[in-house]
Formats: sequence, structure tokens, C-alpha cells
Amino acid sequence: MLKKPRLIVLIIIALTLLSLYVDLPKFKIFGQYFTHSKFVTNVIKRDLEPKLGLDLAGGVELTMSADMSNIDFASRDDALESAKNIVENRINAYGVSEPVIQTGKKGGQYRLIVEMPGVSNADEVIAALKKVAFLEFKTLPKDFSKEATAEIEISPDVFISTGLTGNDLRRATASPSQDSQTPGYVVNLEFNSEGAKKFEEITKNNLERPVAIFIDGELKQAPRVQSVISDGKAIITGNFDSKQAKEIAIELNSGALKTPLKIESQSRVGPTIGQSSIQKSIFATVVGLTSVAIFMIFYYRVLGLFAIAALFIYTLLVFAIFKLVPVTLTLAGIAGFVLSIGMAVDANILIFERIKEELRWGKPKLEAFFAGFERAWPSIRDSNVSSLITTAILFNFGTGPIRGFALTLAIGILVSMFSAITVTRTFLRTFWIRKY
Repeated sequence: MLKKPRLIVLIIIALTLLSLYVDLPKFKIFGQYFTHSKFVTNVIKRDLEPKLGLDLAGGVELTMSADMSNIDFASRDDALESAKNIVENRINAYGVSEPVIQTGKKGGQYRLIVEMPGVSNADEVIAALKKVAFLEFKTLPKDFSKEATAEIEISPDVFISTGLTGNDLRRATASPSQDSQTPGYVVNLEFNSEGAKKFEEITKNNLERPVAIFIDGELKQAPRVQSVISDGKAIITGNFDSKQAKEIAIELNSGALKTPLKIESQSRVGPTIGQSSIQKSIFATVVGLTSVAIFMIFYYRVLGLFAIAALFIYTLLVFAIFKLVPVTLTLAGIAGFVLSIGMAVDANILIFERIKEELRWGKPKLEAFFAGFERAWPSIRDSNVSSLITTAILFNFGTGPIRGFALTLAIGILVSMFSAITVTRTFLRTFWIRKY
């Protein structure tokens, strides 16, 4: 039992200093700004700026309905999940940090609820979410001669499908054109093995004839096939600028939505409202910590001081974990954190009351110390395990803010067990018992 308490004290100090480093906010000294801390190693590359949810960072919330009229009933859940993945890919491609995308089903209605905190280019992202981005290669009917195709302008309606679509695509990338005759940017396409076979067959059967590239039913290019292409690689040209080429690549990489999406509602949370919420949350946390500290010192005197020291370390550790995981903080998540502070103190109260009880029975301080922790442990363990079970249920069956509340509360509970059993116990063993 704590045979080397001073070594454990050094470990606790090291953890505290590491947590302080992780928790450092942006600050200004002598006119120079310092940003959030960063971890950059071969294994971990982590920006330690706090991840804030929609209600704190501001942003956009969308409710989108999925049209399932052309989808078999048995396949609708899979189609909705596929739509969710595609929407997430498109949002991530625009650099939106920590988007929250949830599926919902009520009666015959299938919906996606999308939260994009801190988004600055909301209109661009929303426009991308509504696109189907269907890539298709088409050729001319066999009765069109090479001479005819060279002399007349062909209507897009004349082209017929080849069966080569975006589903056969492995990746699409935007890059500057390497051909002086096609300036600007191009979109490079690389097909999967099945798509490569189809493309080889198409180019073999259409030498010196145009193969049209359609995106969302719109003719983009109709280049003539100069040779058989067997490596499964193609290029879309069109005198694109960098932005246009990147947008096309994003759409193609995102895949084709099987279910058209319609935006039912759209709401925006301004950063001013989010900043006000952050200030109120910080104030609530400070009030909670101060109230607990006053109570513990007033009621438990010296023991209360050790509990407050452990609580301070607990707070640093929890917030550091939030930044390292990272946990997206919302108002509900902060509420879970504040609640866990009270639960951390509750463990100390159980221990101190047991110690006082042992002292009243006439036991020496050292015996009372060990007996107090030993007898308080089953109550602490059982109460925290039952709380963890509750958070697991909330996290698995809840949505959005409820999951955030459950996650922050669960992390707080786990760290509180460490702070109560290890930190408080080590401090008392090292600094309280050794005084006498």
C-alpha cells in the first residue's frame, strides 16, 4: 500500500505539469500572441485547440430529408446510412472541423441532421451537399460515322450510356494541366479494376471517335480517343480554374447519392451567441469549483485543503483529456463535466467521514487512514460503476447533446476515481500522516 508515496507524488506532479501544458490557452505577453499548445511527434500530430460544438462555436445546422420513393423498403436503412457517409465525406473535404451528422427515422420520413460548427463557407458546403455528382461516360451510336462526328456539332442527347460510371471510380484529383494546349487545371481519374476493364473496352471500340464525360447529366467534355487506354486512367479537361477542378474532384470522390436530399430547415448560430455561452459556462464552472472549495475547507479544515488540491489536479487532467481525445464540447458536455466535479468531491467526503469515524473509535491516525480508505472504497466503486453504466446507456441510445453529456460525465467519473483514490490518498499519506 503506497510503499513509495514520494515517488507517486513526483508522478502526480509530472502529470499535473503535462496537463498544464496541454490546457494552456491562447495568451498574449508583451504584445506577442502565443497559440494553443501542440503535440507533434512521429506517432501523434495533434492541434490542442479545444473542439467546440455548434452551440459554442456558432455555425450551421441543417435538417435534410431523403427521398426514398425509388428505394426498396428493405434497403432504405442502408441507403440512409450511405447518404450519411457521403455527406460526411463532402463536409470533410471542405475542411469543416468536427461535423456532427445524425440519422433519424419517424414513420415514413428519413432525415439527416447535420451540425457544422465554426463553418465559414456555409453556402459552398450546403451547395455541395445537395449535388448528386453522378459521373458517366457515354459514346455515340454505331451508326454515326467518323466523318460525320468530325463535321457536325453533336447534341448531348445523342450519346448513349456505356455502363462506366462514378461507381467504377477509385479516386479523382485536381492538378495543373501538363498539356500546353489545355491550359488551366484538369481532373485526373483513376478507375478500379472493373472500371479499368470497361474503359479499355470503350476506348478499343471507339478509336477516333468521341467519348463524352457527363457529370450530373451535363456534358463536360467529349474528347476523341487517340489510343486504347488500358491502365484505367483518364483526364477531364475543360479549362477549369483551381477551385472548379477541386470542386469536381470532391464531388466525384464523395460518390453518387442514391437518395436525393432536400433541405427542410436551416438555422445559423452566430459566433457572438456561442461566445456568450462559453463565458457563462466558464463562470458556472468557476462558481461550482469555488463553492465546493469553500465547503470542503470550512467543514474538513486541513483534510479539505488536500481535497481541493486533488480537485485542482482532477480539473486539469479532465480538460487535458478532452483536448487530447479530442472531445467536442457543447453546453451539455460542460454540464456533464461540472456534474463530475461534484461526484469527485463526493468520493473525498466518503473517505474523510470514514477516517473521522475511525478516529472517534480511538484508532491511531495511520490505522484510521488506511481503514478509512479501505472501507470507503466499496461505496465509491459501486456508485461510480452504476453511474458509468448509466452514461453507457445514454451514449449508445442518445443523440447529439445527450451523447456529449454522457461522454464528458464518463471521463470525469473515471478521472475522479483516480484523483480520490490515488491523488488524495498520496497527499494524505505523504503530508498529513508524516506530520505526527
